[in-house]
Amino acid sequence: MQALELTGSGKPLGGLRWKLNRLRCMTPAEIAHRVLRAADAYRERLGLRAWDRAAAPGGLRARVPRWIRAPSGLDPAPYAAAADRIASGRLDVFALRDCALGSPPRWNRDPKTGIEAPLGVGMLLDYRDAARVGDIKYLWEPNRHIHLVTLAQAYALTGDPKYFEVLREHLSSWWAACPAGLGPNWASALEPAMRLINWSIAWQILGGVRCPRFAEPGGADFMRAWLVSVHQHARFVRAHYSLYSSANNHLIGEATGVFVAALTWPYWEEAADWRGEALAILEREALLQNGADGVNREQASSYQQFEFDLLLIALLAGRANGALFSAQVDARLEAMLEFLAAIMDVGGNVPMIGDSDDGCVARLTPVPGFCRYASLLATGAVLFRRGDFKAKAARLDDKTRWLLGEGADAVFDALPEEPAPPRREFREGGYYILGADFETEREIRLVADCGPLGYQAIAAHGHADALAFTLSVGGLEFLVDPGTYAYHAQAQWRRYFRGTSAHNTLRVDGRDQSEQGGPFMWLAKASAGCHAFSSNGARDLLEAWHDGYQRLDDPVLHRRRLTLDKRARTIAIEDRLDMRGAHDIELFFHCEEHASFERCAAGWRISRGDRSITITLPQHAGAADAVYRGSADPILGWVSRRFDEKTPAPTLVWRARCSGDTLLTTEIRC
Repeated sequence: MQALELTGSGKPLGGLRWKLNRLRCMTPAEIAHRVLRAADAYRERLGLRAWDRAAAPGGLRARVPRWIRAPSGLDPAPYAAAADRIASGRLDVFALRDCALGSPPRWNRDPKTGIEAPLGVGMLLDYRDAARVGDIKYLWEPNRHIHLVTLAQAYALTGDPKYFEVLREHLSSWWAACPAGLGPNWASALEPAMRLINWSIAWQILGGVRCPRFAEPGGADFMRAWLVSVHQHARFVRAHYSLYSSANNHLIGEATGVFVAALTWPYWEEAADWRGEALAILEREALLQNGADGVNREQASSYQQFEFDLLLIALLAGRANGALFSAQVDARLEAMLEFLAAIMDVGGNVPMIGDSDDGCVARLTPVPGFCRYASLLATGAVLFRRGDFKAKAARLDDKTRWLLGEGADAVFDALPEEPAPPRREFREGGYYILGADFETEREIRLVADCGPLGYQAIAAHGHADALAFTLSVGGLEFLVDPGTYAYHAQAQWRRYFRGTSAHNTLRVDGRDQSEQGGPFMWLAKASAGCHAFSSNGARDLLEAWHDGYQRLDDPVLHRRRLTLDKRARTIAIEDRLDMRGAHDIELFFHCEEHASFERCAAGWRISRGDRSITITLPQHAGAADAVYRGSADPILGWVSRRFDEKTPAPTLVWRARCSGDTLLTTEIRC
C-alpha cells in the first residue's frame, strides 16, 4: 500500500508549493535523513551500491522449519483453475478484470495505460510521474508476485509440474527484466519486501530446498538464481527502510519482508542480523502504530486488516523458528481484532473508514465469497481461543487453514460459539459503538468517529471525517462511509472522497475540516474528542467535538450529541455550532448504493428490501434539502467498494445559512 503524492493530471507535484508543504511536515532530523538518502541514490547511479555485495548461500542442507505448507483435505479444483488462468496470462489488477497481461507479463509496463517505465536507478525514478511510469499502483501490483503463491498452491495440491514451470518462467523473466535496484519495481522499499513475503510463502509450499524440481536439470541453477535475488532484495530493503513521517504501514511491511526472508533463507551469516533488526522494528512499530485499544493509528479500517496480516505472518514465521513476539505485541494483535469485531455488523459489513487500495499481503485462497475481515476473525478465533471471534467469523476459511495448519479445524470446531456484546468504547482511537439488539436481526449498529485525523505528521491515509458515523440496521447498511476510489489519479475525486462532504457529518462554508496539502498529506488538522459516552439498557449517549473550523476568520466549534433511544429505536443528532457570524452549513447523509429514497410525512424514507429508516431534517429558516445520485457537478452521490471503481448512490444533503450560536436537530427512526 503506497502513499503517493501525485496530481490527477499525471504530472508530479514537484513545484515549490508542494515541496514547501512537504517540508512543513518534516522535522530537521528528517530533512537531514532525506538529504543523505538522496546522496546514496546518486551514488547508486555511479554503481556504488553498498547493499549489493554478492554472497554465496551456505548450509542449504540444514533443515529449516516451515511455517506454511499445504493442509490436507482442500479441494484442489479452484486452485488449479486460478493457476490455469495465470498460466494463460490473465490476471485481475484492481479495476482491470481478466486482464491479458501475458505469461510472463511485461513487468515494467503499466497494464492500465500501456506505458513502459524506464530502467534507471529505482530510487531516483519519480514514480509519481504518470507520464513516465503510468499508474504506478497498477504497475506494482503484479510485481508483488502474489500470483506466484497460487501457482505454488496448485503445484502442491495437484502435483502437476506445469504450475512449477510457469512459476519458474515468471521469476526468470522478472530477474531479466528488473535488474536489482533498477526500474520502477525498485523505486520503493515496500515493493521488494512484498515480493520477499510472497516468495517465502511460495518457496515453502513448493517444499523449500527439498523441492524435487530443484533436483531436475536446470533446477539447481534456478534455485541459486532465486537465492541470489533473495539476498539482493533483503539487503536493498534494509538499506531503504521507511523512516520518520513515512514510517507507517510501509515500515512494518518492509520489516516483515526482511524478517521472513531471514527465517526462510538463513543461508548467509548476516541473516541473523536481518532477523534481529527486523524483529526489533516489528516489536516497536506494532505498538507505536496500533493503540492499546486495538485501533490502527492510520485511522483506516482497510489498513487495519493489511497491517494485521503483515504482523500475523511475522508472528507465525517467528513462532515456527523460535523468534517470538512479546506478550505485549500478542495482546495488541488480539485487541486489533476486537476492534474489527466491534465495527462489523451482524451482516458482516465493515465501515470503509479512511483510505483503502484493496491491498493484500498474500492471496491464499481463490475460493469465491472470501471475506478478508471474517477470515481475520476466524484466524483470531484459533490463535487466541476466542469463541466470540468464531461467532463473528461464522466459519473457518482456507486462508486460515494454510496459515495455521492441520489442527486449525479441530481447534475452531471445539470453541464454543459465544456471541458477545461488542466493545463499545475505543477512546484512544476515537471510535464509539452505539446500538441495540446486537448480533440479531433487529440489530442497530452505529459507529461514530471522534478520533485523530491520521498517523504521523502527514496523516496520509486519514479522511476529514470528524464526528461522522455509519449506521446499519439488521445487518443491512443504510448510512455508509463512501470509501476511497482513487489515490494518485483524478485529483478532484481524490479530494472529494477524502474530504468532509464525503462523510456523514457537517461542513462549514464548503471547506474541509482539515486542510489537504497533497493527495497523501494534510496540513491544518482538526482535533476531535469525546466529552461523554454512556450506555445502559434504555439509551446510548455520545457527546463529541472537533475544532477544525476554528481556523476560519470567524471561528466555529462543532459539537455533536448522538442519543440512541433503544425502546423507540430513534437516533437524535444534535449539532451545536458555537460561532458569532453567519456561515453556510451543510449536513450530509450518504446511503448504501442499493437504497431507495422517497419523501414521506416525516421527511425522507430510505429503504432496503423490507427494511427502512426515516430521517427528519432540522427545521431552519431558508433551509433546503436535495438528494444527489452520481453527480459530477458537484461531486456527490457515489460509493466506492473497490479501488478505482465507483457506483452512483443516493446522498441526502441539507443546506442553510446560519448565524450566531446554532442548534440543529436531526432524527433517524429505525
